[in-house]
Amino acid sequence: MVKVGWACAVACAVSTVVGLGCAPDRGEGLPGLVPQFHGEDKLGWARASLQADEVRAGLEVRWSSGVLDPAQVDGAEVEARVYASPLLADGIVFVASSSGWVYALDTGAEGATRWRTQLGTPIPVDRLDGGVPLGVLSTPVLRGDTLYVVSLDARAGWLAYALDVADGEVQPGWPVVLDAQSVERANRGGAATFLRPEQMSQRGALALSPDGERLYVPFGTFWGEGAGWMVELDTTSASIAASFASAPETQGRGSGGIWGAGGPLVLPSGEVLAATGNAPAQTESMPGVWGSSLLALEPGLSGGRHYTPFNYCVLDEFNMDLGASQALVLPDTSLVAMGGKQGTVYLIDLETLAPMGNARPPCRTQADTDDSLLPPGVQPQYGTRGPLSVFGPYSDVFGEIDHAKMRSRLAYYADEDGAVLFASGSTKASPSSTTSVPPSVIRLRVVEEDAAPYLAVDAANLEVAMLNPGSPVVSSGPNGAPVVWVLDRNAPRVAPLLDPATPEPILYAFDGRTLELLWQSPEGLLGPGGKYVTPLVAGDTVVVATDRVQALSIRMPG
Repeated sequence: MVKVGWACAVACAVSTVVGLGCAPDRGEGLPGLVPQFHGEDKLGWARASLQADEVRAGLEVRWSSGVLDPAQVDGAEVEARVYASPLLADGIVFVASSSGWVYALDTGAEGATRWRTQLGTPIPVDRLDGGVPLGVLSTPVLRGDTLYVVSLDARAGWLAYALDVADGEVQPGWPVVLDAQSVERANRGGAATFLRPEQMSQRGALALSPDGERLYVPFGTFWGEGAGWMVELDTTSASIAASFASAPETQGRGSGGIWGAGGPLVLPSGEVLAATGNAPAQTESMPGVWGSSLLALEPGLSGGRHYTPFNYCVLDEFNMDLGASQALVLPDTSLVAMGGKQGTVYLIDLETLAPMGNARPPCRTQADTDDSLLPPGVQPQYGTRGPLSVFGPYSDVFGEIDHAKMRSRLAYYADEDGAVLFASGSTKASPSSTTSVPPSVIRLRVVEEDAAPYLAVDAANLEVAMLNPGSPVVSSGPNGAPVVWVLDRNAPRVAPLLDPATPEPILYAFDGRTLELLWQSPEGLLGPGGKYVTPLVAGDTVVVATDRVQALSIRMPG
């Protein structure tokens, strides 16, 4: 196993090592690069000059884009919602909406629109939060002069676009049509059905290979209607290179959806890490079924390696999938951290992943046989060693819909004592309850000992209860405490997000050392939005996308 390395000990030195750079001087435009979900290195660690004491004094809106373009449905206008996290390059913020519009906003000119491009006509989807018209759900990805976006069009179905970042024009050869015939023909997994466009959920963030020649597009389905898919596009020829179905599912049952907002992660080797949703009950060891697993797919998607929890049969039966969280790789190590709807967080060594072979291994009942890196002490929920339960109370039955405890990706930070992970979720009042109680933000420490690293709870905020939080982002400058940012949807999983009675989201900021609440956005500050969105933090500004794009900064004197 690659040992945990702490070459990046503190502040600016840390940021430089992991590719974030030192915190910049405050200026008119936003510095830095956020080319994909959770940042340049997909760690959820942002460079910023915001200090904890400044944040405690409060933030205010510096500029707003105004309400984004609505969708046109049967001659009527339907409000936009943003599910995709905003991106940043060269002082321009890029945002895509459920209405199928993509925007480039100039942060040096108070968010003025550089360009806006419509990618077709969205489809109203009853399954999506009360009928939100579905255009773009996933976070795009930036590389050089190209912004890759996937959107749903009412006539053409799912389309993958390459847009010129200078003017928003579609580049030659694009878009690529992602239809059943094309996707199924390229399938390297078990024979499966790629369902109708409005049944497929392309919520997971897009990802690029290190050389930029392969674009990865994950799919789940709404309400468990079919197999999950990973589609690999050749960006040099604007074509589908390969696809992978996570189960040989043709009967309309949910199996292995790859839907978590964080999306896949591509390793330097070209392997594609993706966590999958639950498979149908009673599919234990069924050939080609890869539900409730972490997959490391080879380039070309023809096979790979996997980690599957000891209790995956329970996760399958009660819809407590791993696909909600998605993986984070700790810098300079072979360690992967991820969570799941059960509220458990796993630490996994990539070097110990098993070959995928024909099927998942048999389910087990003893937690201490799990193949992840286990804490040394007895876990009360198991009565033995086992994976770490972070958001509780632990249940083998209640963990779906509004019982779910974690649908977010972890964020990484390193301090003078080593690696830290921040987790956001929803602790419940009792195993069968849907009522959220604190803690909703927890700091985990990667403990390095002679035997093997493991995770331990390092701190928890015991004040705030979140209903449906997105993934945390931690920001740090050369001085002072890190700040942890979480945007909570502030509404249950099943809430209709077009209903005016549904509350607006809340942005929270916590002291990264103590998890003390520094600040939360007051009622009415933010517009109504989507779900599982992360804020963009850069320089002295926090950008939040809801039904509009707002840039928040510290309150100025007077």
